[in-house]
Amino acid sequence: MSVRRLDPNQPKDFEFTPDNLAWAKKQIAKYPEGRQQAAVIPLLWRAQEQHDQWLPEPAIRYVADMLGMANIRVLEIATFYTMFNLSPVGRFHIQLCGTTPCMLRGSEEIKKVCKRAIGPEGQLSPEGQFSWTEVECMGACVNAPMVQINKDYYEDLTPENFEAMLDGFKRGREPKPGSQSGRQCSAPQSGPKTLTDPGLYSGKPASSVKSKGDA
Repeated sequence: MSVRRLDPNQPKDFEFTPDNLAWAKKQIAKYPEGRQQAAVIPLLWRAQEQHDQWLPEPAIRYVADMLGMANIRVLEIATFYTMFNLSPVGRFHIQLCGTTPCMLRGSEEIKKVCKRAIGPEGQLSPEGQFSWTEVECMGACVNAPMVQINKDYYEDLTPENFEAMLDGFKRGREPKPGSQSGRQCSAPQSGPKTLTDPGLYSGKPASSVKSKGDA
């Protein structure tokens, strides 16, 4: 993993909105006395959501103070996890999985589309609508290659359908999350191979459904 640094342009300060502050206090209260620092990740996540989906340095200090932690401890967490964006991101932030299963299934071609259609990794597109970064495995290997855009997964990508997706976002027609090839969940790419007998789904008790091996 490459070194992750804070953005050189930072706001002067940060504090939770009243609603987010009340939410944060509830999160902290979930943990037993002496263990409240375990709330650090959800608090950083809420701070990022409040601040246009990226985490500024004052927010890191704010969360550290709230939890009684050294600033460096919270900075270590923020810079370790790629879920925390340390610089401004676009309205649609794309996290491209580049781990082995996705790479074998064509993620390098998806990366080329990102570079061509959006620009260099970690930078905003000219209109500020898109940004992208390559991340480690996001656990959707069976439907590789895939990306996460904001909070949703988009799977079974090809350069063609991915470009169509980006065009849809640009035009305000956000594509449906999930498989972009029509695959159902994690079914085989060539279609289901088992449990295809309609009788299995007739609503009758299982004992009344004969298997193909029955006389």
